[in-house]
Amino acid sequence: MTYFIDRRPNAKNKSAVNRQRFLDRYRTHIKRSVEEAVNRRSITDMERGEKVSIPTRDISEPVFQHGTGGRRTIVSPGNKEFIEGDRLRRPGGGGGGGGAGEGSASNQGEGMDEFAFSLSREEFLDFVFDGLELPHLERKALKDLDEVKPVRAGVTRDGVPSRINIVRSMREAYARRIAMRAPIRRALREAQEALDEEESKDPVLRNPSRIAELKAEIERLEKRLEAVPYIDTYDLRYNNLINQPQPSSKAVMFCVMDVSGSMTQAHKDIAKRFFLLLYLFLERNYEKVELVFVRHHTAAKEVDEEEFFYSRETGGTIVSSALSLVDEIITRRYSPSQWNLYVAQASDGDNWDDDSVNCRELLMKKLMPRLQYFTYVEITPHAHQALWEEYETVADEYSDRFAMRQIVEAGDIYPVFRELFKRRAAH
Repeated sequence: MTYFIDRRPNAKNKSAVNRQRFLDRYRTHIKRSVEEAVNRRSITDMERGEKVSIPTRDISEPVFQHGTGGRRTIVSPGNKEFIEGDRLRRPGGGGGGGGAGEGSASNQGEGMDEFAFSLSREEFLDFVFDGLELPHLERKALKDLDEVKPVRAGVTRDGVPSRINIVRSMREAYARRIAMRAPIRRALREAQEALDEEESKDPVLRNPSRIAELKAEIERLEKRLEAVPYIDTYDLRYNNLINQPQPSSKAVMFCVMDVSGSMTQAHKDIAKRFFLLLYLFLERNYEKVELVFVRHHTAAKEVDEEEFFYSRETGGTIVSSALSLVDEIITRRYSPSQWNLYVAQASDGDNWDDDSVNCRELLMKKLMPRLQYFTYVEITPHAHQALWEEYETVADEYSDRFAMRQIVEAGDIYPVFRELFKRRAAH
C-alpha cells in the first residue's frame, strides 16, 4: 500500500480560501440561484442560508491528454442511414439526461447529478446585497464627539513604547551628549596642553608633582566623558495623538407603508417583504443608520419595528398624513445639516380625492430640498392612479434623487429593490 503525504505549506484556513475562490469563480450561477431563492421565500425566512445547485457541465475543468501521435490509417464501417454532416439524436429517457430529474425511466444512457452546496447566512446576504448602496451618502457637519479619528499632533515627553519616535529621540540624545561633553572636552584639552607644556620643559625645570596632578586630572576627565550615557530617558520622545472630531456619515431611513383598506393582504405582504429587504440591507451594510417606521391610513403614526410588520390596523387612505409626519420628525429630530435623509414609500397608489396634489406640494416644497433620496414603489397590477401621476412631476424635477417603480407580483420585489439601490458611478 502506498501513502501520499501532502507536506506543502498551506494557510491555517485553506478550506475557507478555496471556498471563497470557488464562490468568486461561479458568482454568476450563484447570484441567479440567490435571486430565485429571494423571490420564493416568505417574509420571516429571509436571513437563512441557501442550497445552491450548479450544473456539472459548468464546473468541468479543461484537461490535457496525450494523443496517439504519428500517422494512422483507419477503416470505418459504412452504413445505410447516415451521411457526412448528419446530426445524431441523443439517447432518450431521463437516465442519460443532465441529472435534473426530468424525463421518464429508461434502460440506457448515464449522467451525473448537479453539483449542490450550501451557502451560509453571511454568504447568502453577501450575494443578495452585492453592488448595492445608499445613493448620495454625504459627510455631514460635526455633531457627536464620539465619532473621532486619532491624528498626529507633534511629539511629547510621555507616552507608551509603541509610539516612540526614534528619530526625534536620537536627535535629543545627540544634542544632550554635545551639551554635556563640550565643557569636559574643553577642560580635557586644556589639561592636555598644560601637560605637554610641562613635559616639554628642561628636565631640571620640570615639576613632577604638577605633571602627576595633570595626568590625574586628564584621567578623571576621560572617565567623565565615558560616563555620559548614549541615550537617557530624558531624551525619549513619543508621537502625540489627539482625537479629532470627524464629519458624520449618519443617515436615517423613513419606511412609509400604506395599510389602508385598499391594500389587500397580498399587497401588504409584498410591501413587508420589500421593507424587510431594506431593513436587512441597512442593518448589514451601515453602522450609523437609524430607521423610522411610519404606518398610515387616514392618519399616520410612528411605530416600532414589531408594530410596523405585524399590526393589523387599517382604514381609509390619506397619504399626505404620512409625508407631513415625516416632515415633522425631520424638523424635530434630524437636522439635514447633520443627517443624510432617506424615504422609502410603498403604496397601492389609491388616495383620497385631491390629496395626491397635497402630496406633490409637500414633496416639492418641504421634503425633497432636504432629502438625499426618495423611493416610491407602487404595488398594483392595474394602471397607475393619481398619486403616481403627481409623483411623476416630482421625479421630473428631482430626477437624480427621486425614483419610482411598480411591483406587480412577489417576483418583482428583488429586481426592483436592486434597481432602486444599485451602486451609482462616482461623480
